[in-house]
Amino acid sequence: MPYLTESLAVAGRILIELGRQRRSLVFWSVFPVSILLLIGTILTGRTGLAFDAALNQAAASALVGAGFFFSALGGTVAILVSEREQGTLRRLFLSPLRGLSYWLGICLAQGTIGLGQTILVYGVGAIWGARFQGSWLLGGLVLVLSLMGYVGMGFILGSLLGRRTEDVNALVATFGLPLVILGGAFLPTSLFPQSLLDWAKYDPVYHMNEALLAVGADGEGWSAIENHLRFLVGFTVLAVAGGVLAYRHMLRQERYL
Repeated sequence: MPYLTESLAVAGRILIELGRQRRSLVFWSVFPVSILLLIGTILTGRTGLAFDAALNQAAASALVGAGFFFSALGGTVAILVSEREQGTLRRLFLSPLRGLSYWLGICLAQGTIGLGQTILVYGVGAIWGARFQGSWLLGGLVLVLSLMGYVGMGFILGSLLGRRTEDVNALVATFGLPLVILGGAFLPTSLFPQSLLDWAKYDPVYHMNEALLAVGADGEGWSAIENHLRFLVGFTVLAVAGGVLAYRHMLRQERYL
């Protein structure tokens, strides 16, 4: 119960701060929708798909490859760097806040943003007749694993490498964009040579994108995405564990600064 109370308090504080800034929330809303419409238009023109079917295909990339990537991963890095610059981290030493509660609080905050992005992307798609074809429960599992994995990666990058605000964009671009492109978020994997496909199998974004695409656009079930889910579960566990360890290391460093 204390973990829940502390996590909700952390999530509430983060969301209140984002609500005051508003610009980040607006950008995180506009970006996945614009990617959805752009990819949908390109697929319609190049493949002959109807626009609604093209939007079904584009929704996975717009969410896990664009929206979640920049909000959950980039947003987590930005939160940690901001906390470090403002000296908030040092105040944690004087409070009973647990490290796990802090991590869960950021997950809840990013999950709230991710839920809004999901509703927005599929809501916009529904205007043009796009529909989520498969199980919402299975699709939700893919989205939750993707979100938690991104937050874990954000903790690792933000804790170990983030020092100043200007580091945020550099970290996200350097470590994240190659994974997003290799994962098929902006270019369909059908265009990749075999050498890139062999590397893509080790890319978590590839498994996020392929799993959500199979469920949302093709209506596939558990058996079709089982291997993707196994990879995502393993990646999420490693990312979360690595994020927690990196966060503890950062706190030890801050203690002596």
